[in-house]
Amino acid sequence: MPELPEVEALREFLSDHLVGQEIAGAQPVAISVLKTYDPPYTALAGRTVTGVARHGKFLDLDADGLHLCVHLARAGWLRWHDVLPAAPPKPGKGPLALRVALTGGAGFDLTEAGTRKSLAAYLVHDPSEVPGIARLGPDPLAPDFGRDAFAALLAGERRQLKGALRDQSLIAGIGNAYSDEILHAARMSPFKPVAHLTDEETTALYEAMRTTLAEAVERSHGLAAGRLKAEKKSGLRVHGRTGQPCPVCGDTVREVSFADSSLQYCATCQTGGKILADRRLSKLIK
Repeated sequence: MPELPEVEALREFLSDHLVGQEIAGAQPVAISVLKTYDPPYTALAGRTVTGVARHGKFLDLDADGLHLCVHLARAGWLRWHDVLPAAPPKPGKGPLALRVALTGGAGFDLTEAGTRKSLAAYLVHDPSEVPGIARLGPDPLAPDFGRDAFAALLAGERRQLKGALRDQSLIAGIGNAYSDEILHAARMSPFKPVAHLTDEETTALYEAMRTTLAEAVERSHGLAAGRLKAEKKSGLRVHGRTGQPCPVCGDTVREVSFADSSLQYCATCQTGGKILADRRLSKLIK
């Protein structure tokens, strides 16, 4: 799933390639991608892209006051074409969900792999009309989001760290991969209760969050859209690396599997050497 660093890189890429360009048309290919119908997508034709923003994991293309807001979900992606294919897209079982064409001949496709269709596109007058954007918590890389603001968000939390970090209404933009990376950098168990954090641990978690995300954004800076997935994978230290050595201590990276996801961690770095039980309501094996 694209998370804050990849979506930020896409925002930067699209800002360079779209701003000032006129839209020739937007063609939905998969009905499942459409989350709004008024205004119609035909209203984008003839409008000029005036800006590209990011809200958590959402991309926001401003076309003369109409906002095309996109959430790529778990398996969605954006594919840029300097020259779009001449043949019009055809609805079917392929990955193509939405095509946006520019009058100059370039454009992009929104695609989604797999059978579980969660990619979402909204055409609205204001991004706050999108429910997922309206409920977002603060951006963890915002200049005014300091350690004390982070601590205030965590006050009264009864969840475990992994779940809290992934809650978009608490903090925007962090998903499964970067929550693993942040917790590894902070040397904390994913199942540590938020309420048990000391002041020093809260500071360490905040600094790990900011550093991990900022470094990932920097690694993705200037990359073309097609190279972002590979960059994300190469930059991860524990997520998706089950069975490989931890780059910090050399211990084996381990996994906890759930019904539809998994997390990775290093026992030596994060749990004092104890192995986490591989079940949803996991506790430290004693």
